Amino acid sequence: MFIGTIVWYDEPMEPKQHNSKLDKAFRISLMLKAIDSVLEILGGILLLVVSANFINSTVALLTRHELSQDPHDFIANHLLRATNDFATGSKYFAAFYLLSHGIVKIVIILALFKEKMWAYPAMIVVLGAFIAYQLYRLTFKLSISLVLLTIFDIFVVWLTWQEYKKHRVRKVLSSEDQ
Repeated sequence: MFIGTIVWYDEPMEPKQHNSKLDKAFRISLMLKAIDSVLEILGGILLLVVSANFINSTVALLTRHELSQDPHDFIANHLLRATNDFATGSKYFAAFYLLSHGIVKIVIILALFKEKMWAYPAMIVVLGAFIAYQLYRLTFKLSISLVLLTIFDIFVVWLTWQEYKKHRVRKVLSSEDQ
């Protein structure tokens, strides 16, 4: 005797295909954003468990040699200034900032990999807010890394929009067939 579930399909099931260059670019950009999100979460957790004094003394130790050779080294001085701010309480803001960004992005990215329709506009809105904030920060000080991140985020928004349009059309077409 056969016990099981019988599922009847009106149409043959087609595997999800991600063959176009845009599909591949979208998936790669999501993977990069996922890695970035995990690193943000880990960084936020690290900021919460490590003392500000330990961070300051570690950065001072790591930059001491470079600053002895070049007291005006941009990166070393920037790192020292950034870690000195932790002593004034910005450590908790930085931890909150990293954790909230990382968690929100990873949730949306996981939903995008599952092709949840709500995740496409959510990703566009979230990245749009990040882009606006990054542009605001750039008005104070030019940062090549922030410019590159902003350009990448704009590209991801564009890719997300393209994927959303494609999935929306597919969903409309499949609902008309029923």
